Amino acid sequence: MSSNIRTVAAVNPALGPGPASASAPSRRTLLRSAVAGSALAGAGLAFGTASPASAASAASREAESTQRITTPAQALRRLAAGNERWRTLRQEHPHESAYLRRRLVDGQQPFAIVLGCVDSRVPPELVFDQGLGDLLTVRSAGEVLDEAVLGSVAYGVLELHIPLIVVLAHQSCGAVAAAVHADETGQPLPAHIQYLADQIRPSIDHGQSGPARIDATINANVRNVRTRLATEPDIAAKVASGQLAVVAARYDLRDQRVRTLS
Repeated sequence: MSSNIRTVAAVNPALGPGPASASAPSRRTLLRSAVAGSALAGAGLAFGTASPASAASAASREAESTQRITTPAQALRRLAAGNERWRTLRQEHPHESAYLRRRLVDGQQPFAIVLGCVDSRVPPELVFDQGLGDLLTVRSAGEVLDEAVLGSVAYGVLELHIPLIVVLAHQSCGAVAAAVHADETGQPLPAHIQYLADQIRPSIDHGQSGPARIDATINANVRNVRTRLATEPDIAAKVASGQLAVVAARYDLRDQRVRTLS
């Protein structure tokens, strides 16, 4: 997790723009490659490690750039620089100009998909200091997957050719806390909230107790969602070919830093 982002592409082919194999790999090979590739991508993404000065310098070069981001490594660098600006109170609020708004009428080219929680304290565009047309955001309580969420992510990958998916959990997740409470007490949750708890339940860490159980479950849940996404056949094929990376990450409310989870 502490690896320098510049070395990731050399270590992990999933973060480079390498060509796909001439012969079509088997489905099992694709799934294995996707899981391995996404895990390495997560280990190599070092959010928040740049100094404020270097982050600001990078931001000034990239904030209003119209150059298309096409690789996972480029997307990771952009998000890392944006989160550093956010947490050090140097936000630039890029891509909000009148010119950019007019240009976006003709289409969009977001460079990353962020699947995050619905929590009002963790809006991806603010956390990563990005603007209009930069992120395709999909939000569900506890990052829970259903057909609508999967279809939204698949749209970004297959139709918009986005090179990066970040599954973003956060500290003090209410959906996870509710799932843990329901599991411990056996009390059903109201209406459709029970569906969320049922989806999160397999990630509950019964080796912990109290607040530590909730915290560990937050991490386990986002890792499991990352793995499920990375093993979706169409997504797995993109990861195996090096066109896409799938990363699990966590936002901490206390220091506003995004950290990746291997």
